[in-house]
Amino acid sequence: MFTAVLLAACLISPVANARTERTTGAARCECATPSIDRLQQWLASGEGTTIPATGNLLVRQGNHYAAKVAFLNNEWHVVVVWLGNQFEAQADLTRSSGFWMTYSATDDLYVQLRPASHWSGGDKWLTLVPSTGGKMVRKFFSFSPKAWTTLPELGKPSYSFESALTEARGLVFVGKTPNKLEFRGLRIDRYQPPCL
Repeated sequence: MFTAVLLAACLISPVANARTERTTGAARCECATPSIDRLQQWLASGEGTTIPATGNLLVRQGNHYAAKVAFLNNEWHVVVVWLGNQFEAQADLTRSSGFWMTYSATDDLYVQLRPASHWSGGDKWLTLVPSTGGKMVRKFFSFSPKAWTTLPELGKPSYSFESALTEARGLVFVGKTPNKLEFRGLRIDRYQPPCL
């Protein structure tokens, strides 16, 4: 019932939705199909041993969805979030200050910003996603170039971080250690993903 009322408010008035969001902490209008902050594609890539091994990670939790995955073994694991909800889409994030993420993690991992022109390979700009000890937290990740780095093991990208922001295709979570992850929110400043 709450979801239906919130959806009606979203359709009638963006202002009403903003007010609902401030007072209840609810996410912006979600998509008709499963999504977290309108991001519909949370994918286990099949790289590294994970549970689930492949496919969409979204599971229903009450009136909302969460993305859940477990990384097994000491090897690189990859989870992909398509920012435009399809592989061919990309977003210009140059006006965005960063993103808020609500998540839990039992170990450290990284998130890479992958541009459309340099999608494949591990040599990407990345930033640390610190362990929460399994507790759910909300943390801001800045798009300031100073906040992003590279890992010698994965290689240094041939393009600048600033150029990656202009054609962002996805956020890709990578980790090399066993980890139990749950994502409940990922809101990008000044960007609203299109529902498909």
